Amino acid sequence: MEIFIIKLLQFILSISLLVLLHEGGHALASKIFGVRVEKFFVFFDVTVGKWSGKLFKFKPKGSETEYGLGWLPLGGYCKISGMIDESMDTEQMKRDPQPWEFRTKPAWQRLIIMVAGVVVNFILALFIYSMIMFHWGESYIAMKDMTMGMKFNTEAKKLGFQDHDILLGTDRGTFRDFNVDVYRDLSEAQYADVIRGGKKVRVALPGHVNLLDMLKSDPKFVAPFIPAVIDSVPLRMAVAEGSKDSIVSPASQIGLQKGDKILSFNDKAIDSYNEFTTELGRIEDELSAVKTHADSLKLRTITITVAKAGTSKIDTLKTTLTENVKLGVRTASFMALYQDKTTHINYGFLQSFPAGIKYGWSVLAGYVSDMKYVFTADGAKSLGGFGSIGNLFPSTWDWYMFWKMTAFLSIILAFMNILPIPALDGGHVLFLIYEMVTRRKPSENFMIRAEYVGITILILLMVVANLNDILRWIGVMQ
Repeated sequence: MEIFIIKLLQFILSISLLVLLHEGGHALASKIFGVRVEKFFVFFDVTVGKWSGKLFKFKPKGSETEYGLGWLPLGGYCKISGMIDESMDTEQMKRDPQPWEFRTKPAWQRLIIMVAGVVVNFILALFIYSMIMFHWGESYIAMKDMTMGMKFNTEAKKLGFQDHDILLGTDRGTFRDFNVDVYRDLSEAQYADVIRGGKKVRVALPGHVNLLDMLKSDPKFVAPFIPAVIDSVPLRMAVAEGSKDSIVSPASQIGLQKGDKILSFNDKAIDSYNEFTTELGRIEDELSAVKTHADSLKLRTITITVAKAGTSKIDTLKTTLTENVKLGVRTASFMALYQDKTTHINYGFLQSFPAGIKYGWSVLAGYVSDMKYVFTADGAKSLGGFGSIGNLFPSTWDWYMFWKMTAFLSIILAFMNILPIPALDGGHVLFLIYEMVTRRKPSENFMIRAEYVGITILILLMVVANLNDILRWIGVMQ
């Protein structure tokens, strides 16, 4: 429960900040051009019975704008006079146009008002990334320094990769460090260069490997090779995920210690921690189908062979995994394995801006590139709602990760809002560009119908995304 609350608070704080500044961009541009902003709300003030849905509201003396906080934390809005938006205030549109209304302003001013929120989100993301560079700098392990190389799955090996290959790059560019861009490049590359046995080898690639398959496969298409050497064994651990009840860890019960190396799992040879976690994953998948506690216990009872640290002794041990399929061992983290080869870059205040902008642009380019997968069956299944977004935040309050996630969400919010879908900023922009090119303004009836269509599309997308979250939570979908 504590983890859920921490993630929820981070999510709400992040979304509140992004919505406040996004809608603030619209409001500021409106006021600059003399357009009246009637309401400015963080979160939606959906009416419940006789209650207005407003947790908090105030109207400064002499101001035309009511500011407030709604109860439904799914976004926010600013209501601009004389504009057809999600408020669907059609009564206002029936009255004679007024000079302070959005609809009476020149098209170029209305265009600036509509793109202001998106521009603020883009600038905010780049600013946050820049400040991250300034405050924390940048740390990474160069691909060429990852001397243990990579662990590849069966599909990758069919293409010619081998375990322990050190990835250098593709025809699309040289790899700097291991991140999602490695998958993107490999999915579209014609070849990849690797170091194998001390020699440079070129692996031919088809140029059209499905990125979603690469990311969703278990084991992954490629991942850093992690040796199956135990780094630590906690004495006690939670009975199940999120539980406050603890037990003596299975690993501790059978005497596993730091430095022990896992050689086999249920008589299957294990060459890495990657393979060990894959075997645990298989048991977890099979557990979803068992119907009795006896079947569960039988499935969770495992045999492992280990080479004891500092000796030539090999032990075969039997134990029962916890209900959430954990043995209770930890290996060295990826960064810890290569801590002596970590590259760290510190940025001065002025240096941080080009570094942050470059990083932010890379994130945006990757996100836009991946959008083509949304229109596939697997892509639709990969959509996530508020639960998926909230889970992206860490389980402990970490300001570095909070700001990094906030910047990422700011980019997503900006990009999604500029899509040419009615009811989104991009839909209004599309109609304004049409008006500026043809010098013909779409009728108000057309705009109202378009708004209804856009709202319907957005509701359907929200339902699908959040339904996916529910199906993953109950185990129907991965």
